[in-house]
Amino acid sequence: MRTRLLRFGLYADDEGLAWAGSVVDRAMAPRSARIVGRDVVRTLPGSGMTTADLYDHLAEQWAWEHPGRSGGAREPVELRVRLVCSLRTWRAVRKAVLRGLCPQGTAPHVCRVPWCA
Repeated sequence: MRTRLLRFGLYADDEGLAWAGSVVDRAMAPRSARIVGRDVVRTLPGSGMTTADLYDHLAEQWAWEHPGRSGGAREPVELRVRLVCSLRTWRAVRKAVLRGLCPQGTAPHVCRVPWCA
């Protein structure tokens, strides 16, 4: 078992971040993994870049999917979750989180919270 990292770019407000966190929690529940850290990152350490620089396309996605609507308090952030688990479990958790963030899969739809992995 080692510490592994899940990283997701999100265009979210506090409610969207809470929802994404609950998606991670549900993905973890049936598996033998333990969360040892969860952070919301706005500035990428050591790079001098902000998450707005890296995930600006998510704000554009929101604007395209919701024409004329303000993003409100949403901002581009990176959700980082550190897990202690095997590589196989990490892959299963990541796959479950992706399904939770995007239950419609590749079918045309509007994301609740624009994201990327």
